[in-house]
Amino acid sequence: MTLHSITNCFFKKKKIRLINKMVDENLIKELKEMREKGPGAPSDALKMFEFMKQLAAENDELKEELEDIDTVIVQMEVTDIDFKYWVKFGEGIVDYGEGASDEVSVTMKATQATWTGLSAGEIDSTSAYMSGDLVIEGNLQDAIAFGEIQSLATELGADLLE
Repeated sequence: MTLHSITNCFFKKKKIRLINKMVDENLIKELKEMREKGPGAPSDALKMFEFMKQLAAENDELKEELEDIDTVIVQMEVTDIDFKYWVKFGEGIVDYGEGASDEVSVTMKATQATWTGLSAGEIDSTSAYMSGDLVIEGNLQDAIAFGEIQSLATELGADLLE
């Protein structure tokens, strides 16, 4: 093992410990359990956005990306069970809530099965959109930005959820 690889390993472990202090350990435990159990209640998605919110509050890379984006509010709708929630991101923050938002930039609608497949990585969002399984109303660029921020947060927090 070279000094470079040892140093990288040390800093990666240190970064994981630093991130772990940012995100509530009980939340991490709940997310791991949700992943093991499989699909649960649609409101479980809100726990992932709480994870993103906590991560964004402390992680410089995610915070910088969020600071470069004007505020966007995405309305999410689970069409077959009439469940709605919103996610607000930009200007350095992530926030979310259950119900409808008055000021949305984009609305994304899908069935519970489609949302579950999307969140598990079993369904590609572009394919779901092209097939009509995912309906996007409003600013398509905001929907794309939302996906990019979600991907970055997932990547930055992946080590915590292993």
